[in-house]
Amino acid sequence: MTSEQIRQTVLSVLGSIAPEADLQSLDPHVSLRDQLDIDSVDFLNFVIGIHKELGIDIPEADAPKLATIDSCVTYLRSKSEAQGGKK
Repeated sequence: MTSEQIRQTVLSVLGSIAPEADLQSLDPHVSLRDQLDIDSVDFLNFVIGIHKELGIDIPEADAPKLATIDSCVTYLRSKSEAQGGKK
């Protein structure tokens, strides 16, 4: 899975969590929770959505690694490669 495919999946899941958000204007280096004003339940739903879409297990302890768009892509790409790139 490419970084761009992961990025698009992340944005798609964010769109389902925060449908009113302008996802194209998000800064990839700034906290998603700060930019989208989402609470911990919304963030948990985001993590669950990522798991459902990509089939990547995300331990609770790793949730902070999904803080920004760029950190999501980096983390999910490494997890995808570790799982053999399977969906």
